Amino acid sequence: MKIGELAKSTGCDVETIRYYERSGLLDAPARAGNGYRAYTAQHQERLQFIRHCRSLQMGLADIRVLLELQAHPEAGCQRINELLDHHLERTRERIAALRALELQLSVLRHQCEQPHAVRDCGILQTLNEAAEGQRCACHAGGAVPHAEQAHAEDAAG
Repeated sequence: MKIGELAKSTGCDVETIRYYERSGLLDAPARAGNGYRAYTAQHQERLQFIRHCRSLQMGLADIRVLLELQAHPEAGCQRINELLDHHLERTRERIAALRALELQLSVLRHQCEQPHAVRDCGILQTLNEAAEGQRCACHAGGAVPHAEQAHAEDAAG
């Protein structure tokens, strides 16, 4: 099958398929006589496996490890269990961070209970005060996050 057919059958963008090929997650297909890539059922299965892992928020490095382990079916599955345990822990950490963010946003939202002029908006006032280094109602203990911490969070997130 051609790349467009593979993309349609798996719900995966053509450029993403090419990216997975370049990154080594998906084997490059043989070329048909007309020069087109000729994908097989094995490509389709592997791409569906990759997409399923991605739907579980697994990173490409973890997927690569799983594919390498899958190539050795006689090996033990301890490394797979460890990988998934680590992924679970990262997921729990993200959930905790999202819950904390939800609380902060809720506190911030309560700074402006009634609609009024933008100049009187408690949300904007709180954000501006925090930007000026004043205590912030939406962060625990009224602390203002340091610029370095906010930058690190932006880069991570």
